[in-house]
Order: sequence, then structure tokens, then C-alpha cells
Amino acid sequence: MNNEALKGIKIADFSWVWAGPYSTLLLSFLGADVVKIESKKRIDQTRQGSMTLGEDYEGYDASPVFNNANLNKKSVTLDLKNPQGSELAKRLVASSDIVFENMRAGVMDKLGLGYEDLKKVKPDIIMISCSGFGAKGPYGHFAGYAPIFASFGGLAHLTGYEDGEPNTMSGVMDLRVGTMAASAVLAALIHRDKTGEGQYIDLSSSECISSLVGGELLQYAMNGTSPSRCGNQDEIMAPHQVYRCDGDDKWISIAVANDEEWDSLCNVMGNPDWTKNEAYADQAGRFANRREIDSHMSEWTIHYNSMDLMHTLQEAGVAAMPSFSSEEILADPHIKAREKLVEVEHPYLGKKVVVTPPWKMSGTPAVIHKASPLLGENNKEVFKEWVGLTEEEIETYIQEEVIY
Repeated sequence: MNNEALKGIKIADFSWVWAGPYSTLLLSFLGADVVKIESKKRIDQTRQGSMTLGEDYEGYDASPVFNNANLNKKSVTLDLKNPQGSELAKRLVASSDIVFENMRAGVMDKLGLGYEDLKKVKPDIIMISCSGFGAKGPYGHFAGYAPIFASFGGLAHLTGYEDGEPNTMSGVMDLRVGTMAASAVLAALIHRDKTGEGQYIDLSSSECISSLVGGELLQYAMNGTSPSRCGNQDEIMAPHQVYRCDGDDKWISIAVANDEEWDSLCNVMGNPDWTKNEAYADQAGRFANRREIDSHMSEWTIHYNSMDLMHTLQEAGVAAMPSFSSEEILADPHIKAREKLVEVEHPYLGKKVVVTPPWKMSGTPAVIHKASPLLGENNKEVFKEWVGLTEEEIETYIQEEVIY
């Protein structure tokens, strides 16, 4: 038995930025051999800087953002607009099990690298195209940036304060799409193992996001009501809110699901007079008067350290958790116990802390082998081993800026 679930599976990764690279990152954690196909003529945006922080790094090999999304992978450089580059890409695919791309719909076809083209060199290839709205349909030509498909998918409309603007959440939407894309590829691999058939997966990012709000879509379909933003409130539970604690920007979330938990909360608070209001005696009454309760709760929590209050409430059977800052997450004992953060050595960045795979598996552990690749770092290795080129041929392609 292989010690990694996807050991021996080869992925030709034409994706860039976040959604695609995160998907192939997850598959690399499971042991897949991922070759990222790049070009000096089309540099991955995350090699150039951070879209959120606006940083410009010292060269294309010094981006911590790129490093985080491309651990374990190899990198080759090909000018895909050059016919010879496109042909070399096909020869890479001929040795691959999976092709991943997240360019705008239709780009791969124009490059001669669409599914019908690649099936001719690898009949059982699994190809996944991840775009904003799918390859076909009236919105197929629209750009697929995270705020766009988060809004179109419906999640942004439901996320945010009740009296505030929708929250598109930006890059985290890419990660949700990437997770679903990895799941789709795993299902395709299982299908191929059973039938010998490859397949083309046309993944719409906006539909991925819509799948996360199925309850709200059904609510509209069945009774005509359109849910909207409700901040931290729940549809039934109260109190269910984030409350300010002692200190600078310190908060704690508290959620009470039933009468027993409400009694426990009241006991922790010392059963102040306001908790004895008969209007708060049952769940329906507490929900109807949730804003009054929130006001009282805020007056109580402001006097306590969020971590101390968490322990007190949890011990009493009340769900509670501080809102952690980044520094607090890094220092959290549970995060450390689960070994969620490790160091990798990068040639330019030095030692960098990265997040470990999201799964703990005994028989086929998910692992980080190495930091992200330098641009074109594995040209000679991959074109020799995957494609069968000689050293002389590789050097000629480099001189002619095909491998570029």
C-alpha cells in the first residue's frame, strides 16, 4: 500500500492565482505529483505581489503568498502561445492523469489545449476547468474574480451586518471553490478506476458558492421569502452574538441553544435581576427580545478577559469562543497540539511558517514535502522525465524561448 493516497498520480497544473493552485495544493498534500506550468510572459499574480496587501516582492521567487498556495509542487515554464510550446504542453499531458486550469472560459481551446485536443493524446485524461460561470451559457465570458462570483452565487448577500453592505469576503471564496474542485477531481479518479473513463469537469465558481446557501435558495423557492443579512444572529437561538470583552478589540462569541444552556449562563452571570424577566423564560421569548438581551450581555462581558470567560462558560456547558487575532491563533495551544503550523525552508524566503494539510489520516497521511518551486526550477527534470527530451533538445527550446 502506498503511504500517500494519490502517490503516482500526475497533475499538469495550468492554473494560477488562488482557486486553482489551492485545489492542486490539496491534491499534492495527498501525494499527487503536481507540475505547475507557468511562463515568464504570463507571471502568476501571486508571484508579483499580494492583492490584499499591495506588496511588491523582491523578484518572482520571493512571494510568501505564492509559497503558501504552491507547496510540494514543481514548476516549468512554457510559452503556450508559441505552437511549439503548446505541443510540449500536450506531451506533458500525455504523461499526466489530471489537467487543471482556471483561465477565462475558452482560453485553453484557443491555445489548442482544450479537452477535445487533450483527449487525442491521453484518452482517459481527467480535465477540470474552473471559471467564474462555467464554459457555456450567457455569463460564460464574464471574469471570474472572487467578489464577482461570491456576489452572483448569493453568499455575499447573506454575509454582513443586518444594516450594512454585503460582504464579498474576497480571496476566501477562491479557497472554497478550490476545495470543491479537489473533491470533484477525487470523484473523477474513483470513476476512472472503476470504468477506465476520463472526463471533463466544467466547474462554475458561482455555482460552487450557491451550493453553500442551499437552505436559503430553498426558502425562496418554497415560500417566496428572500433571506438577507443578520450579522451574528441565529434564526432561532438567542443570545447568539459576539460581545466585547475587556481589552483592546477583544471579543467573545456566545451561543445559547436551549433552556438548559440559558439557565447555565444565568448561573455564571450570578442570576442578575434582568435574567428573571418572564419574557426570557423560553427560546421563543429570548429570540423575540434578543436585542435587549444582547445589551445586557454586553454590559456583563465587557468586564472579563475573553479567554478566562471562555473557560468559565464552556465548563458550565455554554458554547463560547473568543474572536482570535492572527497572533492568538498562532499561539493557541489547540493549534499547536494539532500541529497545524510547520516550518518549511525556502531558497529565497528562508524558514517560513505554513499551514499543514487539513486532514489527519493514519494509513495515508497528508504531508508537506517542500516549499513552493522557483520559476522554472524543474524545467530540465520534468521535460526529461515526463516528456523524454534530451538535454540538447531542452537547451534548444530554452534558447528559442519555447521553454520560457
